[in-house]
Amino acid sequence: MVDCSEKLKALRAASGLKQEQVAKRIGVSKAMVSAYETASKAPSVEMFVRLAQLFGVSVDYLVRVDEPKLLEVSGLDDESMVLISALIQKLRRLEE
Repeated sequence: MVDCSEKLKALRAASGLKQEQVAKRIGVSKAMVSAYETASKAPSVEMFVRLAQLFGVSVDYLVRVDEPKLLEVSGLDDESMVLISALIQKLRRLEE
């Protein structure tokens, strides 16, 4: 499951911004941005709006917890399922 803190960290990394830069743009301290990214503090509604605007996403995207995605494999033989499993593992390693 991907929560708000993980999304904020990923959005910041994807935008190439440092925590200090995000903090300055939304009007909080670097420590507060770090707290948002580690889930030790939750942003206020106003901060969610500012963060959403900064990263070009909706507030709904930030606050909604993503459910894990499922892959339907019924009807596949064992060899096909092993191949799919290997492919998924390889793709996950590429994303790390």
